[in-house]
Amino acid sequence: MDRVIITLGDFLKNAGIVGMKYLLDISEAEEDSDYGITPDEQGIWLDRDFALHADWTDLYFNACVKYFGKNTVYQGVLDRIERCLTKIKEDKWNPGREEKDDLKFITEKLLSNSYQNGFNIIKEKVENPEIYLELKKNKLSDKFESDVLRKRLEELQQFLTQPLCRETFIMKSIIYNYINRFWDGKCFLLRANAKKDMRAVFEKDFSEPFHKYLEGEHKKAKDTCIDCGNGITGKEKVSIAFMKEMADDLTRKRSAFWNCQVDAFLCPVCAFVYALSPLGFQMYANKFVFMNLNENISVLVDVNGKKRGNGLKEKGEEENYTVWFARILNKVLSDKVKELNNVQVILRGTRAEDNYMFSIIGRDALQILKQEKVQKALKYLEQHPYVKLSNEFVNVHESVVMNILQYHKQYSLLNQILKESLENTGVIPTAYWVFVVQLCTSIEKRMEVNVGSISEELEQSQQGIEEKLSKAKEGIFMSRIKMRDAGYKLRKEILLAKKAENDECMRGTIYQLLNALSVRNEGKFMDIVIRLYSSTKLPMADGFVYMLGNKEKFSEYGYSFILGLKGSYTDSKDSKSEDTKQSQDESGEEN
Repeated sequence: MDRVIITLGDFLKNAGIVGMKYLLDISEAEEDSDYGITPDEQGIWLDRDFALHADWTDLYFNACVKYFGKNTVYQGVLDRIERCLTKIKEDKWNPGREEKDDLKFITEKLLSNSYQNGFNIIKEKVENPEIYLELKKNKLSDKFESDVLRKRLEELQQFLTQPLCRETFIMKSIIYNYINRFWDGKCFLLRANAKKDMRAVFEKDFSEPFHKYLEGEHKKAKDTCIDCGNGITGKEKVSIAFMKEMADDLTRKRSAFWNCQVDAFLCPVCAFVYALSPLGFQMYANKFVFMNLNENISVLVDVNGKKRGNGLKEKGEEENYTVWFARILNKVLSDKVKELNNVQVILRGTRAEDNYMFSIIGRDALQILKQEKVQKALKYLEQHPYVKLSNEFVNVHESVVMNILQYHKQYSLLNQILKESLENTGVIPTAYWVFVVQLCTSIEKRMEVNVGSISEELEQSQQGIEEKLSKAKEGIFMSRIKMRDAGYKLRKEILLAKKAENDECMRGTIYQLLNALSVRNEGKFMDIVIRLYSSTKLPMADGFVYMLGNKEKFSEYGYSFILGLKGSYTDSKDSKSEDTKQSQDESGEEN
C-alpha cells in the first residue's frame, strides 16, 4: 500500500504530529486504514489515496474549533448571554456591577475589529445578519427594559450559534490568541489577508500545495526539504521563517547561509505539519506546554494528552497551573514511560512577546520524583498548594517541583514556611511534606555515591542491590524523622513546665533556631538547644551528635527537630509516620 510517512523531528514538528493525530482521531478517517503509526513507532503514516482526497482545510478548522473553542472569547460571550438571560427569566435581573460588566463584555468583544472582519466575510451567507448590524448601531445597555434586553440577547444567541458564525468567530479568536503565538506572516495571519475568507487562504497556502505535492514527481528535484529530506521544486518550497523563532526573514537575512544561498525550506507536507503545531501544545493558565518525549509516537501522543473528542478543559486559572504540574509528573512517571530518560518540556507564554522556554527533566530528577514518599508529599501539596508568605500567596507545590527540576534545595522555602508557622500553625503539614521531599532528595543523591561500593560488596543480583539500597534509604530517612519525635517531646515538656496551651512562649526561640539553621551556625544552634533542654529533665537526643561537623546532616536533623518543636508529630494527622516506632539501631545512622 502506498503511504506518506511523516517522521519525528524537532519539538515543533513533533507537536505538529500530535496535532495531526488529534485532527485525524476526531475525524471520520479510519485508523489503521486511512492513517496509523509506523511499525517502529517513529512516524505516522497516511494512506496516499486518503491524503489526496481528504479535505485538509475542513479537518484543520474542525480540529481547531473543537480543541480551542471552549477557551475562546466566543464561548465567554455565550456564557455571559446565558447568565443574563437566566437572571431575567428568573426575575432576578437587578443591574449591578456584574450585570453591567457582562453586557459590556458581550458588546465590546463582538464588535472587536477581528470579529467585525469575520462578520463582513460571512454576512451574505448567514441568516439574520441585521441582528449583528443592530448591535453596532444600538449597543446593549443595563438601562434597557428587561423584556427588550431579553429579546435582544435571545436574538444574539440564535445568531451566534449558527454553524458558520460559530466557526468564524471562534477561529478569529484562535488565530489571534493561539495560532499566532507559533506562526505568523502567512495565510490568514498575513496582514493583507485579514479581511479575506479564512478557509480560502488556508486552502491556497497549505491544503492545495499539500495535495499538489503528493500528486507530483520529485525524482529530478534540485532542492530538498530541510526537515524530511524529500525533493522539492522551486515553486513548492515553503520558507520555514513563518514559524516563530525558527528563522529570520530569509529574503532579507541571508548571511547565515553558505555563500548566502538560502536552503532552509520545507516541503508542503512538512509545512502543513508545522502549521498544526499549536494543536500539539496544551494550554494551562498562561502557558502553552509540550512534552517532547520522542521515544516513540505512542508515548509522545499519550503524554501530551490528546484523546479522541476531548478539547481543553475549562478550569480556573490557578487550578490549571497546579493541575499542570501534577499531570506532568503523573505522565512522566506513568508505566508507559518505562525507562527513565531525560524529558524535554517546552513552555511558551500566551502573550505575544513571550518566547519559548526549554526545561529538561533529568534522569536523576525523575528518580527522585518516582519515590513513593515524594509522590505522597506532592499529592498533599497538590491538594493544598497555596501558603501566604510575606503577604503574598505562594504556590508551594509548584515551587517544590521546580526546585527538584532545577536541582535547587528546598531549605530556603522550608525556612520561610516554618517562620510563617509562628503566626499560622496551619502551615505545619505543608512544612513537613516539603521537608520530606528535601530529605528524600538528599538521600537519593547520597545513595548514588554509595551504589558502586554496595554493588562490589554484594556481588549478587540487581534485586539484592536494590533491596539493600532501599533498606539503607529507609534507615537514613527514619533516623532524621526520629529527631522530629525528639523535638515534639521537648515541646511537650516545655509547655507543661510553663503551663502553656500553645507555643507562644517559644516563638522567639524557634525564630532564632531557624536563623541559625539558614546560615548554618552550628554554635548558636546548639547553644539554644542546650538552654532549652536545661529547662527540662529530658536528655538530649543522640541525633545532635551526628549533625555536628556535617553541613547536610546539620540541616536535615535541624529542620526535623524544629518541625517537632512546632508540633508536627501529633498536631498534624497528615504528617504522622507509621514507621517512627523503629529503633535507632535499625535506622542505619552511620550512613
